[in-house]
Amino acid sequence: MRTPCPSRIAAAAALLVAVLNAQAQSQLERVEVTGTAIKRIDGETALPVQVITRGEIDKAGVTTAAELIARISASANNMTDGGSVGYGGFRDQMGLNAANLRGLGVSSTLVLLNGRRMANFASPGDAAGVDLNSIPAAAIQRVEILLDGASSLYGSDAIGGVINFITRKDFSGVEVSALVGDTSEGGGGKRSATLAGGVGDYARDGFNVFAVVDMQKTSSLNASQRKFIKELDIPGRLPDLLSSAGFPANMILSSYQRNTLRAEGFSSNGKTVINSRTVNAAAATGCNPATGTLYLPDGIGGADGCTYDYMRDIELYPKSDKSSVFGRGVLDLGSGHQAFAEVSVAHARTFYTGTPNRVDADVDVSRVAVLANSALNDLDADDEQRLITLRVRLVEAGLRTSELVSTTKRLALGTNGVLSGWDYEWALNHSTSRVSDRDYQGYLNEQMIRDGFADGTLKGSGASGAAGLALYEKAQIRGEVRNATGTMDSLDFKMSKALTPLAGGDLMLALGGELRREKQNYHQSDALKQDLILGETSQGPDSDFGRSRKVSALFGEVSAPVTKQLELQAALRYEHYQVSGGAASPKLGLRYVPSPALLLRASIGKGFRAPSLSDLYRPVTEGSAATLVDPVCMADDPSNTPTDCSDIWSTFNYSNPKLKPEKSRQFSVGMVFEPQRGINVNLDYWNIQKSNLISTLGVDVILSDLGKYGSLVHRYYDTSLPPACADDYDPDDYGICVIDLVKENRGKQNISGLDLGIALSGLRTSFGRLGLRLNGTLTLKSKQQTGDGDPFVSNLGRFINDGVVQRWRHTLSMDWESGPFSATVSNSFLSGYDDQHIIGKPDRKVGAYSLWNLSAAWEATKSLTLRAGVQNAFDKAPPFSQQAWFFLSGYDPSYTDPRGRYGYVSAKYSFR
Repeated sequence: MRTPCPSRIAAAAALLVAVLNAQAQSQLERVEVTGTAIKRIDGETALPVQVITRGEIDKAGVTTAAELIARISASANNMTDGGSVGYGGFRDQMGLNAANLRGLGVSSTLVLLNGRRMANFASPGDAAGVDLNSIPAAAIQRVEILLDGASSLYGSDAIGGVINFITRKDFSGVEVSALVGDTSEGGGGKRSATLAGGVGDYARDGFNVFAVVDMQKTSSLNASQRKFIKELDIPGRLPDLLSSAGFPANMILSSYQRNTLRAEGFSSNGKTVINSRTVNAAAATGCNPATGTLYLPDGIGGADGCTYDYMRDIELYPKSDKSSVFGRGVLDLGSGHQAFAEVSVAHARTFYTGTPNRVDADVDVSRVAVLANSALNDLDADDEQRLITLRVRLVEAGLRTSELVSTTKRLALGTNGVLSGWDYEWALNHSTSRVSDRDYQGYLNEQMIRDGFADGTLKGSGASGAAGLALYEKAQIRGEVRNATGTMDSLDFKMSKALTPLAGGDLMLALGGELRREKQNYHQSDALKQDLILGETSQGPDSDFGRSRKVSALFGEVSAPVTKQLELQAALRYEHYQVSGGAASPKLGLRYVPSPALLLRASIGKGFRAPSLSDLYRPVTEGSAATLVDPVCMADDPSNTPTDCSDIWSTFNYSNPKLKPEKSRQFSVGMVFEPQRGINVNLDYWNIQKSNLISTLGVDVILSDLGKYGSLVHRYYDTSLPPACADDYDPDDYGICVIDLVKENRGKQNISGLDLGIALSGLRTSFGRLGLRLNGTLTLKSKQQTGDGDPFVSNLGRFINDGVVQRWRHTLSMDWESGPFSATVSNSFLSGYDDQHIIGKPDRKVGAYSLWNLSAAWEATKSLTLRAGVQNAFDKAPPFSQQAWFFLSGYDPSYTDPRGRYGYVSAKYSFR
């Protein structure tokens, strides 16, 4: 879009060009743009679409889809490997890397491959989305991000937007590339290699077949390798978020035992008579720092016990092997028809290593040397008060390590072409996701361990000796403990046609539909069903489930270029989900070009998200909340501190077969301004309102409003405890046994903001061509109700429950080219925010996070390109956070990179 030249000669030339373009327009290839089923010559539509090219991906030095999505300014609180690290198998959906546009949730972001769905990550859990590890990143030609709801075309899950990974379509020759990268402090390195090959020139030979093979290895990163972990001073600043299970073991006393020892003047710290129920004789000598067990009077172990600093020696980034194969073939069938086939297989093997296992083991008081002179030894042999509970970290058994193997397969077959004036395409799509979760090290036969402590083979305060080590090895449980398989089969079709000429062009109509079957199977091992494995949570003997459902949909779309300047668009899709019911999703769009330099656009529509099979049918799952403060404990005794009242509370997670779909209303309005070639500015305002949210209340929400949600908290003094707690009923114990987390349709969510894009290209100077690209998102509002009728709570610039939506996020890159040389400087920025509010702690701010990256390339020959780069050039460390949602403490792993400065070199050689 150029500004018209006022001279008559230029005007005449422009008129001539316009006439020639009009004559040639019918011969130009129409292409499909994400967000519309109507092929068009001009890619700008009424909906904002951000495009990331292959060149930009190479310049950024990223090799996976997850790394790429993390750089999109419109994404927030994505699911990453860092957020999955912790206990190793402790949290649901370990291994899932998933996109989250607008911070609306993974389940509200639709991820496509070449415009079609893939099977969601198979493991059941709160997030339903495509695992980004399944995207064949090396085959990507470009990525189109539709920053607007698109349920009218794609159906469920597209409320937050659509990310369409588009692969190469026609490639011949051979291309080989390799990359080696490492960090300045060690750990978190990467090795990757790609081989692409294709034969056939479609225009000349009538066929093309190509394949891309990609292999990647990453090395693990341990907290001991990063100085920023030590500088965060987690023991000093967050002692309540650490653990009371250390080595040597803490003794967890009953009220009777504590009172007896107090009366005897027993002191564990060598200074004061014990005052708490958590005591450790090693406290007097500083505990055992060599194992990470520290004496922290303000820690969760208290002044009479010891606190375990698990952040001293925990994995921050997992070791992984990832490989993928993508192949595509096209064949000219003649008469304007084409057959195509796509095959992809992705395999990811990731090792998640957490802390050593822990146990609360009961031993007779006679086996506790420091209590040899206590009156507790005089109790009858069968008196329960003789049993002392040792809360011990099993460091001699090794670190808990889970091996997560995820395999995704996809096959798409179809034809396209022109039939009776209709552009058509249909395809069969079969996609599977299989996840295998295997215990690799540190998971133990629980009864053998308890018996070992009871008979003295295992020690809680010192080395267990050869017999103890042999028992630990014998008790190891290795192998698959759970697996899940998700399958999606679909038949889709679409066709479009010009109906009649209008003043601005042809009135276009598109029609389409889809039949889809989704299936999910989940299985636990017999040992897990019987709850034999220490460190694993069992869902009981009836945990296996297999569910499926059918989905059907029809849609229509109209594009009406009323004049040369004004185009109106309308779309409507009706989709029906077995069990959950149906929903209609309309959309209206407007595209207006008042001058060659300015485009105005607007859209309004409705969307929906159907509940996932996990939301509907998953068996009751036992889990754990983050470390949070119990307000009842705080109120019971004014001298109690947050440390005294903090714990990792057990939870029961319930699905709900009566869930209804979420619904949304959204609109956007924006402009694209191009005053001259090479300068492009776009600005779009967007507003999304969701209702009927499918959600569970966060534990922090429940504990902050016990007047309303207290019935979900089961305490040991309750007379109607659930079976899992009933055996521990104690009328004098106000502690929490378990908290119920129930999925319901509840409340609304409102979010709005501005997307800004600036692109400058082809700026010629005496030292080369320059370019600049900026994509930024300013979120103006992000708030949600916890339940119907509740006040809205904002997570804009504020960590709530499980994450934060930063007010401003941007990616900026500046390019330079001169002959065979090029360089790029880029920056990713996220604004600071209010840290998670913790009862009993002062509120604080989390600092902004800004990373600068450098890369340079040399096109040595037409075939060989060499590149080198540095990510996080200034070695920016994650800012301190007191968030208690992720097990990794001291920072937020959902958006920060603990690797620090990372350098890489790569080479690409092409045979054409």
